[in-house]
Amino acid sequence: MRACALVALIIATLGSPNSKADDAPFGPVPANFDLRTMLTDHIVQKSCEALDAAAQRRQNALRDGNWEAWRDSVRNAVREALGPMPFGPDGGELNVRVVSTDTRPGYVLENVLFESLPGLDVNASLYLPLADHFPPPWPAIVVPVGHSAKTMPDYQFPAQAFARRGYVAITFDPPDMAGEKPVGNDHFRDGVRCYLTGQSSNRYFVIDALRCIDYLATRDDVDMANGVGMTGVSGGGMTTMFATLLDERITASGPACCAVPLALHPILDGYAPCPETLAFGRFQTYDDIDLLAAAVPTPVLLMAGATDEVFTADMSQRIADDVAASFAAANATDRFSFFLDPGGHAYTVAMAERFADWMDRWVRKSESRPAKPFTDADLETLSADALACHPRQEMNMFAANAREAERLRKMRNADPIVAARALAGVEDAVPIPAASANEPALVWFHYVQELLLEPEPGIALPATCLYPDVQPGPSGAVLYFDDRGRWTDLRTQGLLTRLARFIDRDQERFAVMTVDLRGWGDTKPADQRYDMAGWGSRERWISYVSAALGDPVMAMRIRDGLASLAYLRSRGEVDPERIVIGGRGLGAVVALHVAAIDGNVAGVFALDGLATFESLAVAESYAWSPEAFYPNVLVHYDLPELIQAMRIPVLIANPLDAAKEPLSEESAEEIYRPTREDGRMQIVAAGSDANAVSFVHGLLATGGPG
Repeated sequence: MRACALVALIIATLGSPNSKADDAPFGPVPANFDLRTMLTDHIVQKSCEALDAAAQRRQNALRDGNWEAWRDSVRNAVREALGPMPFGPDGGELNVRVVSTDTRPGYVLENVLFESLPGLDVNASLYLPLADHFPPPWPAIVVPVGHSAKTMPDYQFPAQAFARRGYVAITFDPPDMAGEKPVGNDHFRDGVRCYLTGQSSNRYFVIDALRCIDYLATRDDVDMANGVGMTGVSGGGMTTMFATLLDERITASGPACCAVPLALHPILDGYAPCPETLAFGRFQTYDDIDLLAAAVPTPVLLMAGATDEVFTADMSQRIADDVAASFAAANATDRFSFFLDPGGHAYTVAMAERFADWMDRWVRKSESRPAKPFTDADLETLSADALACHPRQEMNMFAANAREAERLRKMRNADPIVAARALAGVEDAVPIPAASANEPALVWFHYVQELLLEPEPGIALPATCLYPDVQPGPSGAVLYFDDRGRWTDLRTQGLLTRLARFIDRDQERFAVMTVDLRGWGDTKPADQRYDMAGWGSRERWISYVSAALGDPVMAMRIRDGLASLAYLRSRGEVDPERIVIGGRGLGAVVALHVAAIDGNVAGVFALDGLATFESLAVAESYAWSPEAFYPNVLVHYDLPELIQAMRIPVLIANPLDAAKEPLSEESAEEIYRPTREDGRMQIVAAGSDANAVSFVHGLLATGGPG
């Protein structure tokens, strides 16, 4: 018989009414949608819904004449997301240090250092008009640099053009990138840390720009009577949009190549942007359209490049049309204009000329003044040495945020469990999820069954349940989460089989349910096109976009864990009073949260898990996924405090530091000492599985402490 005919015969036999369930093919329960895109599809849908609701609020306010209240709500949301932003009268000492001065053909160059935050240097280069052509004092333009360096021609040429038009131009490097401030300022690796402390890494970009205005205000040769202008490209344009909402001294705004409907980019296109662009919860309040429209009545010149590869001309035109309508609804039609340059993703001299005209109108409040004629040949590219300021490197985004994490530890006094419920979005008891199940299959002395839990529409969690074939009554059970996948600790007599006493005929046996929480195991997201970029990855996109949604992926998984617990309790084979929760890796972090929020399990164990969220903020390097950076958590609690608040037995085995290295016994003792006072807590600084087996069996055995 040919092989294909034999297979057909076997399938027909197994499918007949007389076939045994134990003989049926074993495998996962099929979902009604692709599990590989489930999590990204969910985040896209919820993000677009949030942005649609924000757009509706804007449209309603403008239609009803309530635009000022709406504008103020957006500005307040921006302030709250950024964190402390001391500037102006609250800015403190600038500690100015002049580095160098050089008279160039057509302008004067000055390099200056001053502080934006204590110890954090701004490396400013000022392009001053020639006094013979334009007698001082001069109006000024702040030019935030994008994800580049102030030495690039894109920034030198426009600044020189502004000086030749009679304006002081001040440029400065953003954190990291190709400029003078690389240490501790990585946009991705250090930026994501700021989520932990309840701040946006964007504060380190915007505060530099605002403090440039403070510095300009100290100079006798700068005319501040009618305010200043601010214009920048890409990341510098983003800084311009945010700064314009915070400082009324900005009286002309010119963001370029930076604003698009967020639904198109980065949500639908799957692009992993820098985290400073996606403050926690921003989708609930403001799109880029809202950032621009909330500038009203400040005059805004939006600019874009016709051949921009990312912020495309179509996207830019769409947002320009929406913003123009918003300004018109606020009776400020003439205060918004859109300029589409024929170039690409760059700030061109033509853009600089157009913005200088905008400045003439709104800051000088006069018709454009004739300038000394110049051509592109008059503009020069200076060396990096000519623009060098040599800022100090000791204070940076990482150091400032680490200091904030330490400050929060010393001052927080919230109830960790109440806070954990709030951060995870758990208001009431999580209901039992709908479930689909294959027929159980007998394997020695246990049945094993594949499940699909549905905690909410569009989300399906593959699960595997192992339970004894014969027991005097319902058995004790383990609920388990593993960021490597649910079968990892089932295979080859793994930990979960030992917890269940899988092939032990003579001792009390237990049930185990292991669940792939969304994004893990069989639901690991498929890669998308922009993941090929050096800074791209699914984990970054998921982390940043879910944070901007206001529903971080960590919170989603905690709710998944609570739904899994509700389902396990509903199974007749399981004693609902004898359930222990456990997890490995980030699954251990979820397990601790599920046990704390539920409060009614027999115990919880964490294997190879993150020891503290604070370690992610204060360690110079880390090896954990961006998904570990739980937004706002350090404002309220850290993991040892959550453990201390629980009133159940806890095992922490092989806790790991930020680099995923095991803690030493001394470090573990220092971190967990307050949690061990009543004897519920066990710490094993080395090893894990054998201790977990002993811990679980002691709690689940009939008549045991659980």
